[in-house]
Amino acid sequence: MIKIAWHPLYAHPLPEGHRFPMLKYELIPEQLLHEGTITPQNLFSPEPVSEDIILLAHQKAYWEQLRDLTLPAKEQRRIGFPLNAQLVERELRITQGTIDAAHFAIKNGIAFNVAGGTHHAGSNWGEGFCLLNDQAITANYLLNKNLANRILIIDLDVHQGNGTAEIFRNEARVFTFSMHGDKNFPFRKEISSLDVPLDDGVKDDAYLSVLNVNLKRAFESAKPDFVFYLAGVDVLSTDKLGKLALSKTACKERDRIVLQACKDKNLPLQVSMGGGYSIDIRDIVDAHCNTYRLAFDLFE
Repeated sequence: MIKIAWHPLYAHPLPEGHRFPMLKYELIPEQLLHEGTITPQNLFSPEPVSEDIILLAHQKAYWEQLRDLTLPAKEQRRIGFPLNAQLVERELRITQGTIDAAHFAIKNGIAFNVAGGTHHAGSNWGEGFCLLNDQAITANYLLNKNLANRILIIDLDVHQGNGTAEIFRNEARVFTFSMHGDKNFPFRKEISSLDVPLDDGVKDDAYLSVLNVNLKRAFESAKPDFVFYLAGVDVLSTDKLGKLALSKTACKERDRIVLQACKDKNLPLQVSMGGGYSIDIRDIVDAHCNTYRLAFDLFE
């Protein structure tokens, strides 16, 4: 059975004046349940991750400032909103959800976190609405527990996975592949194992062609026994922050390419959903739900 991490705190609203499209975290499971793609048995609610696991990827001083809500105001502005205890707990549950999903992926082939993909969080900073890097923490957890030996992180959010790249810059066992808008946030890029910067306005055929070539390169270089996928839908032409021009059909094909490659190679795959900022929430939810629909077609 395909398992999906979800918790009510995922949809916790940000403080007034700092709204973020968190509604999708409620609507994605609701839509999947309504249409019959999933049942309640597919969903599980994670507990907060423990401190020792956080410290596998983040520096102690940074984590303690998050935990104690003492992060300097300048660093909170870099994240994009002021801290509060519920937002920190939300991040802890998201991270544990990705860890739990990794275990389910090893068992069942694929597993999801409705939230996650917090790839802008580096070892000692938060940025771009990201406090803790869920997939980076989980990758180090798998290595630490000898549950994986070589890991590939496929980041197809429209924004570079700068935090992920920084965390693993000296870790040869983790290959970071980021295909992103060249002139988009973050404006100071880190160096991934494989970076594929894209010009503004890239359309369906060009995007998918570049993906096919570079995904093959990533697999050949990484030789992974576990894969993480960050499936942001901010690549859509409707996205107000993305600057690319993909149709929903191409976004779904992007996901099919990644999921099929992992299935063909018999590699466990954990998927976190990443960004999506289209003006119409229905575009965001439908594009994200397509990823789940594909997984149930391919893996069940």
